Amino acid sequence: MRIFITGCKGQLGRALYAALEGETLSGCDLPDLDITDREPITAAILDFAPDVVIHAAAWTHVDGCARDPEKAYRVNALGTQNVALACAQANAAMVYISTNEVFDGEATEPYREWDPIHPINPYGRSKAAGEWFVRHLLTRFYIVRTAWLYAPGGRNFPHRIVQLADERGALRVVTDEVGNPTYAPDLAAALAALIRTGAYGVYHFTNSGYCSRYEFAREILRLTGREHVPVEPITLDEFQRDSTPPRFAPLANTAGAALGIVLRPWQEALADFLNQ
Repeated sequence: MRIFITGCKGQLGRALYAALEGETLSGCDLPDLDITDREPITAAILDFAPDVVIHAAAWTHVDGCARDPEKAYRVNALGTQNVALACAQANAAMVYISTNEVFDGEATEPYREWDPIHPINPYGRSKAAGEWFVRHLLTRFYIVRTAWLYAPGGRNFPHRIVQLADERGALRVVTDEVGNPTYAPDLAAALAALIRTGAYGVYHFTNSGYCSRYEFAREILRLTGREHVPVEPITLDEFQRDSTPPRFAPLANTAGAALGIVLRPWQEALADFLNQ
């Protein structure tokens, strides 16, 4: 299978190269190629003639998106439109990596693939707009929503918790933001399995189970021998930031599980990550 990966240098992109070993791969990333520049990204995809394009490139700086919504839409919405149009010209299926932040966080149980989306911040709205372009421009697509992604070598929540614990000796972490921690290599393996099924549609791929940011931080500290570091539970209202995340937005993997694609519990994945 010929597979083109946008955002190939990012956390997920690097994991995809490992998960798809043996396939014929190509990809693009900044600064060499910008998905917001339609002609070059179209030419790159058409020249490679892929069977599938995995569109992992995005501006995922949530607070940055809140400060500059226009850039968020330019990258996450119009950039996705460019990739989708190129897929249509190349007769390639498309995998669009979306987010749990397309939901408003007002639910009382994990969101399923068919639940109505209602983003409440610029990042979520820009990713929802990307979903809209994929749905309306293509007939062969996978929309895959994930959450709280982390990977080796990236700037992510586990690394930040360890860093702050060592620097400050104490932490304050929110208890009322709930989601699914997701290990990028596990997500990449699930995507590799999905594109071999040809079962197009909307999927929720995260590590199994969910937790609050506070519980996530406590598990990171426990697994790294830092249980002695005090962690003060606070609310989102007490934590000043530019974006407003959905409070309760864990994802339920229903469609993927029906195909036999289930990711392991988040605690096991986190332990593997920290052991590296």
